Amino acid sequence: MPSRRISRPPRFPWLFLLLACLALPATAQSIRILVQSSPLAGFQYHTGAAVWETLKVGDKLTLQREPGNPHDPHAVRVDWRGQPLGYLPRAENGAVAAEMDQGGRVEARIGRLRQHRNPWQRVLVEVYVVL
Repeated sequence: MPSRRISRPPRFPWLFLLLACLALPATAQSIRILVQSSPLAGFQYHTGAAVWETLKVGDKLTLQREPGNPHDPHAVRVDWRGQPLGYLPRAENGAVAAEMDQGGRVEARIGRLRQHRNPWQRVLVEVYVVL
């Protein structure tokens, strides 16, 4: 009697989606994949208070690698219009730092703003890998 194979769902469905995206024909638009959504660390130590009233959800943020940072070798600084706002959290910055170090295109934007006495709860940063 022939053996039957049991069909299982794929282990990594996101991998199939990524491969499918890579197989798409090149177009004028890039494909952006959200890879991280994190609070902004260190907001209270930088220019956040001075620019708070002008920040808007959706504003583009610039990510700057700081491999020589004495506190974190994977440090990724977050800037808004050339002004430092803070950093991606140390516990969550390794993958983004590695992608940037390998020359990958990474973009960020403000995902959420809210008045809160805890500075970690004020700005949510969304990070995308661009394919």
